Amino acid sequence: MKLTSSQKAAVVLLQLGHERATKVLALLDENEVEDISAEIARMETIPNDVADAVLVEFYEEANGGVPVAGHGGLEYAQRLLEDALGTERASLVMGRLATLLAGQPFDFLQQAEPRQVLSLINGEHPQTMAVVLAHLRPDRASAIMAGLPPADRADVAMRIATMEQANPDAVGIVADALQRRAGHLLTAGESGATVGGIQPLVDILNRADPNTEKQILEELGARDEALADQVRSLMFTFEDVVHLDDRAVQLVLRQTEGPGLALALKGASADVTDKITRNLSERARENLLEEMEISGAVRISEVHDARGAIVKTIRALEESGQIVVRREGEDEYVS
Repeated sequence: MKLTSSQKAAVVLLQLGHERATKVLALLDENEVEDISAEIARMETIPNDVADAVLVEFYEEANGGVPVAGHGGLEYAQRLLEDALGTERASLVMGRLATLLAGQPFDFLQQAEPRQVLSLINGEHPQTMAVVLAHLRPDRASAIMAGLPPADRADVAMRIATMEQANPDAVGIVADALQRRAGHLLTAGESGATVGGIQPLVDILNRADPNTEKQILEELGARDEALADQVRSLMFTFEDVVHLDDRAVQLVLRQTEGPGLALALKGASADVTDKITRNLSERARENLLEEMEISGAVRISEVHDARGAIVKTIRALEESGQIVVRREGEDEYVS
């Protein structure tokens, strides 16, 4: 039996037992969690010879592992996710798993290079582009959207945000046409699913570079200010660092280089600067303030890039479950 990497990872996790498996899942990024969870959900039972073969391979590569039989299934996948990610995040992942298990109409594009997808959809109607991007993972859709002509970005973004139920027949026609042009095998979904809406657009923009994000939001605001405000309210920006608790800020700072932090704080509000500097040691704070002073005037684009890198770190920590991002107006957490 030839297994994919995700299937092998699922087999290994099932052999680790519930407690150890949840700890491993908590260390993976969201895309990996979804892939592996989907395979766990598909694996009702695992033949002993398959489990043994996978674990022998794992042992050879990682120098560890004990072959035992395991059982999976959708219910087990859900319990594993709840213990690893918490009930709320597990619910979101399980919702997406329903679509993954049924098969995605644009699966053949998930592994394609962004430039190849751009070439494939170039010249298509903005609604077609929106349907395609809404079906792809946010990180891939973000890279593809960044390559669209500026005039098309806001149009496509707005169509994603206002899209809800996708007609399965219409999606199938689009997917079939692109599949024939791409020369790839397509497994079409059998039923409609909610593929668009505010959150998918937020997920895409959260992974976009700062300039693309800014341009799309500005043009979206010119078309529908209320919609743009709704999108902004769900996005995390550099200024939102003031809503992180001190522990979260310290985790972010450990993964941020001094020069980049100094750049990001150029022109920042007093609240943001205070939030960051009071979470540094005295020596690190002095070094940071000195770095900011001697750097002189810098390009705004450099500041935006530095802030974008920090926001990317924050979003990665949030996705991995290491920090909780609380936006203004949300309820406080208690322990």
